[in-house]
Amino acid sequence: MTEDASEIVLSKQDLRDVTAFAAACAETALDIFEAERPDDSRPRDAIGAAWEFARGGERGKALRDTASAALKAAKDTDTAAAREAAWAAMSAAGAAYLHPLAAATQVKHILAAGAYAARAAELVAGDDRSVGAESIEQTVRRATPGVVDVLKRFPPAPGGGGRVGELIRILDTGLRPPTPGE
Repeated sequence: MTEDASEIVLSKQDLRDVTAFAAACAETALDIFEAERPDDSRPRDAIGAAWEFARGGERGKALRDTASAALKAAKDTDTAAAREAAWAAMSAAGAAYLHPLAAATQVKHILAAGAYAARAAELVAGDDRSVGAESIEQTVRRATPGVVDVLKRFPPAPGGGGRVGELIRILDTGLRPPTPGE
């Protein structure tokens, strides 16, 4: 354990668990992006790189490059739903770079892929928030005990961030067990 209270201990396995969770979340929205841009593999490549790391690969250039490419793919889309789906893929590759800082903003590295995927689903359904709520429920069920353990080391998700920020906070609340006395 580190002496610095502002740091959180994270093992490589913790990072792999978080990245696997993020990749699984992003995969749920991949078809939304590919329906608009079937010949653009950048989000799929980012998710693939995330899975490679999660399954024992190294954290390095491929993750950074594919995350950046998925971000560029988001900018090349014509619809908000496809953009959110590409951001989910970018977030999956970026999850491997969760920083060991006790900062609420780091929660986004853990939960953003699920929130972006839920938002993409909402938008495809005509901005139906019940679709997003169902997606968040599925994401909560997808989280492993290892992911929940890592999440609990960080402060609660910060405010702001529009609808995706709201979805991150809903997901955060759904994954953190209530403390005794609540």
